[in-house]
Amino acid sequence: MKPRMGIPAAVGLLLCAVAAAAAESGRIVFCSDRSGAWRIWSIAADGSEPRQLTDQAGEGNDVDPVFSPDGERVLFSSSRGGTAGVWVLTLADSRTRRLCDGDQAEWSPDGTRIAFRRGERIVVRELATGDEYPLTPPDWPHCSGPAWRPDGATIAFAARWDAGNGIYTVAAAGGEPVKVYDRQGACEPHWAPDGTRIVYETETHIHTIRPDGTGNRPVTYFGGVQRYARFSPDGRAVVFCQAPAETGPWELYTIVPGEPPRRLTEGYSDMHPDWWR
Repeated sequence: MKPRMGIPAAVGLLLCAVAAAAAESGRIVFCSDRSGAWRIWSIAADGSEPRQLTDQAGEGNDVDPVFSPDGERVLFSSSRGGTAGVWVLTLADSRTRRLCDGDQAEWSPDGTRIAFRRGERIVVRELATGDEYPLTPPDWPHCSGPAWRPDGATIAFAARWDAGNGIYTVAAAGGEPVKVYDRQGACEPHWAPDGTRIVYETETHIHTIRPDGTGNRPVTYFGGVQRYARFSPDGRAVVFCQAPAETGPWELYTIVPGEPPRRLTEGYSDMHPDWWR
C-alpha cells in the first residue's frame, strides 16, 4: 500500500495566502462610539480606511447597519426623534430616510423587501408599497434578529423563552416556525452566502450550524465574549466583535475557521459588523 501523500508545503502556503486574501477583500460597515454617540462607520476588510457614514446632531444613536444586496445603501436602526425606527442611508450622497417604526432590519436578497423587529414580532415590509405582514406567531415572545436565506424563501430569527434563547426558521411567505437549535443562549443567526449554514452566537462564542440543526461547530474558542457574527461575501471567513466582558469595549475581528483571529479595530467600541464584497 502506498503511503498517503500530504499537501506539499508550497501548496499549503498558497492555500493560506488565498484564504488570507479572501478575508481582506471588500468593505465592512459597523456602528461605533468613536465620535461620541453611536454612529454608522465603515472600514476596508483589512481594517484600513475608516469612514464615518452617519453624522447627525442632537440626540439619538445609529446601530445595526446592513448593506443592501447591491452595496449602494445601508439599513440601520436609529433612535432619532425619540422612537426606534428603521432608516436607510444612500452611500452615494449620504442622505438618510426613515422607513418605519422598528429595528434590527435586514434586506431581502432582491432588495425589494425588509424583515425587521417591531415589538415582540418579526414583520416583513414591501418597500415599494409599504405593505406589511407579521411573520412570527402573536404568542411567541421576544422575537429578534431576522435574517433572509440567500434564496429569499426562508427567514431565520431568534426567540427568547423562559428557558433561554433559540434559533428558528420560517417561510418568508409565512407559516409555522421550525426549531434549529435552542441551547447555550443561541441567537443572532445569519446565513452563509450559499445558504447551507447559519452562523450564530451563544453566551460567549460564535458557532455555525446547518439549518436542519446538524453539524454544530465552534468558530471561536478563546477568552472574552464574541457577538454579532456574519459571513464574508465568499463564505470563507466570519466577521464578529469581541470584548473582555459584556460591558465592552468591543473590537472587530475576522477569522477563517481553523486560523487565528485578526483584529481590525481597537480603542473604541465597535459592534454589529456587516461585510460586502
